[in-house]
Amino acid sequence: MKIAVSDPDLGAAWLGTLEHQRRLSPHTLENYARALGLLFKLKEDAALRDLDAAQIRRFVARLHAAGLSGRTLALTLSAWRGLYHWLARHKDFPANPVQGVRAPKSPRHLPKALSVEQVQQLLETQGQEVGKPVPSVLRDRAMFELLYSSGLRLAELVALDADDGRLDLRQAEVTVTGKGAKTRTVPVGSRARDALRDWLKARALIARPQERALFVGARGRRISPGAVQARLRACAKRQGLGAAVHPHMLRHSFASHVLQSSQDLRAVQEMLGHASISTTQVYTHLDFQALAKVYDAAHPRARKK
Repeated sequence: MKIAVSDPDLGAAWLGTLEHQRRLSPHTLENYARALGLLFKLKEDAALRDLDAAQIRRFVARLHAAGLSGRTLALTLSAWRGLYHWLARHKDFPANPVQGVRAPKSPRHLPKALSVEQVQQLLETQGQEVGKPVPSVLRDRAMFELLYSSGLRLAELVALDADDGRLDLRQAEVTVTGKGAKTRTVPVGSRARDALRDWLKARALIARPQERALFVGARGRRISPGAVQARLRACAKRQGLGAAVHPHMLRHSFASHVLQSSQDLRAVQEMLGHASISTTQVYTHLDFQALAKVYDAAHPRARKK
């Protein structure tokens, strides 16, 4: 005799599988859990096993009417689709009602990137402090240089350790584990290597004993993502770039600038750790925008009278 398992237990089991078997990042797990919460709220007393495609479409319509964007709905549907795929394989669910349901399209927003001049304005001033720089200044300069030099995600940056050999300044490379537990090795530029060497000398002054983290905060423990965001925001505002600069913008800038110089989309895809080249292709649009501005400024028949 089979023991009935409640829908919340099924949801928890699926999330546990994502965490322990697929080793998804905490941020991704939070997104999946949030999507699952929406499904449970919308279905009310209905059972997961009894939902059909028409009901799923109505759920999507309600969420869209509540203000969720097409992109958010696409991510939500992806989570629901994954749940039902798992239920069909492991819990004998008859069908996947989310299969074939698509989110409404929304305008495509290009990632925001800094210009080369703006990046120089941000990073060059980090090394121009009067007198002997304090450890926090050296740390910030090393973090920001590494984000831009190697196109790291914020989570990849804060997860780096100082003693595991993944940061190899002699070989000028760093190895990180990104989304989906995928590991990649990317180059580290000379400016970033210099900044990292300066930081490593100062790190011992504030890092707690036995602390493995490469970047540590004021208390000597691994720095938090929020602290990195706040330090970059403050630095950008101080240098006149505005307070909207965030770590992922340095990753976007890295991709855009390398692509403009090399025109090698595959290489940029590898360095960013994108599973699909279609994700990387968004930077070709950024490149075109830059070229269009040059054209508008230089072509005699493009200028406005």
